[in-house]
Amino acid sequence: MDTNEDSPHTGARLEGDGSVLNSNLFLEHVGEVSLTLNFDGLSWKLLESVHNEEDGLSCLGIKLISKNETEIKFSDMYALEFINWGLIHESVLSNPGGCLMRHETEMYRFTVHGVQRSKNRPSLLILAVYTFGHKDLQTCQMWVNQINALLKMETGRPQSLLVFVHPMSGKGNGCRTWQTVAPIFSHAKVKTKSWLGLLQVIVTQRAGHAFDVMASISNEELNSYDGVIAVGGDGFFNEILNGLLSSRHRAPYPPAPADFVHSFGSNDSALVHDQNETDAETSCRNEDCSPLLSSSKIVKAGNLTYLEFQELKRDLVIESPNSYFFCCFDNSTDQDSKFSFPNEQFRFGIIPAGSTDAIVICSTGARDPVTSALHIVLGKRLRLDIAQVVRWKATSTSKDEPFVRYAASFFGYGFYGDVIAESEKYRWMGPKRYDYAGTKVFLRHRSYEAEIACLEVKSEKLSSSSERLSGKRYGLWRLPKNPERVVCRANCSTCNTSRSCVSSSVPPEAPSSDPEEQRWLKSRGSFLSVGAAIISCRNERAPDGLVADAHLSDGFLHLILIKNCPHASYLWHLTQLARKGGNPLNFEFVEHYKTTAFTFTSSSDDSVWNLDGELFQAHKLSAQVFRGLVNLFASGPEV
Repeated sequence: MDTNEDSPHTGARLEGDGSVLNSNLFLEHVGEVSLTLNFDGLSWKLLESVHNEEDGLSCLGIKLISKNETEIKFSDMYALEFINWGLIHESVLSNPGGCLMRHETEMYRFTVHGVQRSKNRPSLLILAVYTFGHKDLQTCQMWVNQINALLKMETGRPQSLLVFVHPMSGKGNGCRTWQTVAPIFSHAKVKTKSWLGLLQVIVTQRAGHAFDVMASISNEELNSYDGVIAVGGDGFFNEILNGLLSSRHRAPYPPAPADFVHSFGSNDSALVHDQNETDAETSCRNEDCSPLLSSSKIVKAGNLTYLEFQELKRDLVIESPNSYFFCCFDNSTDQDSKFSFPNEQFRFGIIPAGSTDAIVICSTGARDPVTSALHIVLGKRLRLDIAQVVRWKATSTSKDEPFVRYAASFFGYGFYGDVIAESEKYRWMGPKRYDYAGTKVFLRHRSYEAEIACLEVKSEKLSSSSERLSGKRYGLWRLPKNPERVVCRANCSTCNTSRSCVSSSVPPEAPSSDPEEQRWLKSRGSFLSVGAAIISCRNERAPDGLVADAHLSDGFLHLILIKNCPHASYLWHLTQLARKGGNPLNFEFVEHYKTTAFTFTSSSDDSVWNLDGELFQAHKLSAQVFRGLVNLFASGPEV
């Protein structure tokens, strides 16, 4: 293109120094700048002015604009729009010592929408809008076309999303929260059509509405979306997650307590050997390897029990002796359109509007709807562990009828279950009902007799931080009371470390180790609470979370057993939980185990669990974790 040196307003030129284009334009609220289009983004520099001081513009000694070059990367840019003819406001000085004055000029304009990180809170993303102007229409259009061409090269950005809004989440601000972030999706040209295209978004009308839609939607329809967005809290996300997984994720159940628990003595531990276990064949030893299951041997596992899977296992080529962890099949009848797990294209997004929003805080570092929306439109991605919880009995007298639920953050019994059950009586109080219910349950100080069995995997990561506690008081492999904390963060090395052979056809498996290092061990006693944390569960009431060093995708559950203790001791534990930098696990009555599966049997008929903020009644259950089973629109917290 020819360069017009006499008229910088219309001049545009190709560069030979790695940049694509350069010309002079006006930047809204700044003035005339030299704008350069590079292969990785835009950069601009304020042009010299006779009234500018050496370090930039100032008024009455206050520095207003820096002359330093400014830029925005395409990775931080989510939209570009041409807005035709209109006013550009410039900032100029009347004289070297004068005050700031505004000058308005009409010209053609285009706006760049991007993000910036907050200087005080690095995890918080802030909207950044830059409007450039030029009096020549062709010059503006050329810039828009060139930027769009490079912006389209950014991969992983969603084009179509299924959106659910919970109108009553938190303080009933679900719809208002969506209205706040909807323009971000509109600017990014993300289609937020609803199921069957009936509405722009689905505002749920009843409990279980989102579950029913996700469970009944066809794979063909589901594959037309890049993800599903939940505008609500952790419980609402759990409903959507279960709707998707309940009808599509197929894996053998973890063993029920009756499968391996024999006649143990009270408070004893024992290593349980399964006589039907056969030695597993190693299918691969390198990171780049073939599928764990031979393609000629893959069958639909359905809802196999642990013992049934032992029979199937003899006909499969499996890399790990932890057999029941990693077999996953699609149960869909739609043969032309499969939906596999983990699914690299399909991601979940959460716009926080709940009472706690622990998953959002742990995965983005900020409880901010705009930050979450920007993570979504920018196509951020991270994997999230999911726990499969199988209820074998709802009450002590009910029949054995396995019922599966999935959890993404936490599920707990005793104190945790009592609080969620008590809070249901005071829904009219909003989020404050949890504080009120928690106080009532604490004063009640009720303990429960239960039996817990835990699968310990003594991998290299655990052996450096685990210690064997002797005596009958502690029967499991326990973590030390003051371990070195390695918190989960963006680009987390722990979550990104591959511990086993993983293929795209089956989900990542549990940590692999020698069979002699795997033990099913039991602890029986009186507990104030039993909790299983999949992630750290950081929230505004517990700034470091229940387990500060729990990770988003390391393939482990953190089992927390709170033994019966004096009222004052338990209060001190809860105080540490609510304090930044506290150590709620550093008590003799607190037992912390890092595991991949556990079972639970209550001695009481009243067995209520808190599963991701929702009530779940279970007298007997077992749970296992699937590493990185789903993907989130998030990048991890900036720590």
